[in-house]
Amino acid sequence: MSKRILVVDDEQSISTLLKYNLEQAGYHVLTAMDGEEGLHICIKEQPDLLVLDLMLPKMDGIEVCKQLRQRKLMVPILMLTAKDDEFDKVLGLELGADDYMTKPFSPREVVARIKAILRRSQSHADTETIEIEDANQIIIGDLRVLPDHYEAYYGKERLDLTPKEFELLVYLAKHKGRVLTRDQLLSAVWNYDFAGDTRIVDVHISHLREKIERNTKKPLYIKTIRGLGYKLEEPKVNE
Repeated sequence: MSKRILVVDDEQSISTLLKYNLEQAGYHVLTAMDGEEGLHICIKEQPDLLVLDLMLPKMDGIEVCKQLRQRKLMVPILMLTAKDDEFDKVLGLELGADDYMTKPFSPREVVARIKAILRRSQSHADTETIEIEDANQIIIGDLRVLPDHYEAYYGKERLDLTPKEFELLVYLAKHKGRVLTRDQLLSAVWNYDFAGDTRIVDVHISHLREKIERNTKKPLYIKTIRGLGYKLEEPKVNE
């Protein structure tokens, strides 16, 4: 069964171009012309991925993204904008977008980005897996990461992570105890040129801390190594 993509963009020419190229790539495509319609369709249809323009009538892309995440709908989001604005970029990613592209763009690149996002998210398990024994699982303190099942737990609680947050957590966990620079993380997790915008790494580290740390100001797991980057380590009992 083909993956379903929802394209929300008020420019008819862009919507038509994306729909054609995505259908040629084998996807089933839904479209919406404003934010309110896009939010309604996304909640009702729950597509496999959302291509979301930032500047939309009735409700902008930032608000759509915010409302989806508030409803715990973790559909992967590729955000589009005509504005080459770093603030918009970071804000969109802070609110849970998985990737970001600036107009004008190549339809082929959009398809490639979508394929990459879906590859990372398609292994989500629908069944309850808290009892799964996985030879590849990584256990660090109360944190348990199952890369093959695309799941992570803190104690018995399943963590609600976006695809990017999960990929970042897996990379940190696989390199437990090692200091990783922002550039290393940017290269490993965002495996294309993001113009050296390491603030994206900081945003996602902050999101992870909110989900796995009891006190984000005194993190036990993800430590900041000043002037270098971050490392994930076993929590120390006396901390």
